Amino acid sequence: MQKNSQDFSMEEAARIAQTPAAQQLLAMLRGTDQTQLQKAADRASAGDYKAAREILEGILSTPEIRALLKNEGR
Repeated sequence: MQKNSQDFSMEEAARIAQTPAAQQLLAMLRGTDQTQLQKAADRASAGDYKAAREILEGILSTPEIRALLKNEGR
């Protein structure tokens, strides 16, 4: 089982990605500004995680996405 630096396996990530909430989040993200998502991915690839996080925080701040994340965090 391959793990990343956070001790989170790829199998766990795949399982979570298949949940209804994750699928709903992905659908919502597809409706966002794709250039912003690409910028976040580019910053993360370059190792600038702070900039990537700031971009993602902006994307994830819509009321619908915030409600989904809040409900799933319980």
